[in-house]
Amino acid sequence: MITIKEIAERANVSRTTVSRVINNSGYVSDEAKKRVLKVIEETGYIPSEHAKSLRTKKTKVIGVILPKISTETSSRLVKGLDEVFAKEGYQILLTNTNLELEKEIEYLKLLKSRHVDGIILSATIINEPLLEAIRQLNIPFVIVGQYMPGLPNVLFDDYQSSKDLVYFMIKKGYKHIAFIGVDEKDRSVGYLRKNGYLDAMKENNLPIEKGWVQKGTFDVDSGYQCMKQIMDFSEKTPVAVFAVTDRLAIGAMQYIKETGLSIPDDIAVAGMGASELSRFISPALTTIDFFIEEAGREAARLVLEQVNGGISHEVIRTIKHRLIERSSI
Repeated sequence: MITIKEIAERANVSRTTVSRVINNSGYVSDEAKKRVLKVIEETGYIPSEHAKSLRTKKTKVIGVILPKISTETSSRLVKGLDEVFAKEGYQILLTNTNLELEKEIEYLKLLKSRHVDGIILSATIINEPLLEAIRQLNIPFVIVGQYMPGLPNVLFDDYQSSKDLVYFMIKKGYKHIAFIGVDEKDRSVGYLRKNGYLDAMKENNLPIEKGWVQKGTFDVDSGYQCMKQIMDFSEKTPVAVFAVTDRLAIGAMQYIKETGLSIPDDIAVAGMGASELSRFISPALTTIDFFIEEAGREAARLVLEQVNGGISHEVIRTIKHRLIERSSI
């Protein structure tokens, strides 16, 4: 195996010059750089990543904590992250909490022990133990999807996007709109999206009948069961239903179809997330696109900015959204 010393001798330069060329740091004349690169190409020299990390004190690895690695949201986020990291020579170390909150803290400690250069957390529920664990990290950190004070945040406009969608339904002539949400401990998806719905209804002086507001989880079957609750126990049948995720909306659509009702003629349906399935279900689902890949790219840029000695204070980057109108309304 060829060494830096041998490359220096063949290129007639110092070992410091070879190191500068390999690490792309410090001044090297064009002529000397060409000689070093020529020797590297001729010998097939590959620098040791471990040795480089010892010199630069960087592992070129970013840890990513995901709530559920199998979801489309997670895959789109990782796609955005990788677009930025790959260009900068960084690798991603993925961890999956499977929606178990205690695993978030466990993985924070694990990733720190692996000496990653930074951590990106796609969070669901923020609590004090998690906040304390993050405060003790003392390494570059970015959170996606939930707000944490004092840290770089990449957020979606959950409240306004929800409100925009309900206003859109109202303008289409739907006045009696039911709601399927999730636990409000999830501030972004559970609390803010619900408040967007409630405020849109109140601002238009529209009634919310007993039984029209249901709380589920993040799976399709939960949307099915919530729609059943709305239909079975409400005093009036709504003419539309708004669900805070596409999966919940798709579950609701299945129950509506099984009762013999038509979408959108009898009941209109809208979701959020612009999942791939939302395009192909029949009828195609009206939804909100949160540009999740862009959230990944922005999170990657923020963590690299910290790695390179930049920001370490609170920053809020809110990703734009768009409403996609389809035939479910």
